[in-house]
Amino acid sequence: MTDLFREELGAQLTQARDDLAAAREAGDDDGVQAYRGRITSLLRIAARHGVELPHSPDEEEDEDD
Repeated sequence: MTDLFREELGAQLTQARDDLAAAREAGDDDGVQAYRGRITSLLRIAARHGVELPHSPDEEEDEDD
């Protein structure tokens, strides 16, 4: 079950990063904010459950928190 959970979180994180990149490219500031929040939330969920996902330090905390 843990492997499935890790895989699902990883897939959602990848999608959120792709969506963030698209929002940045489109100049969609609201989308950028939303996807940054999504990435931060996914990383918090992973950490809460002891799942390590590769990420950069700037993804850990949403600057708007």
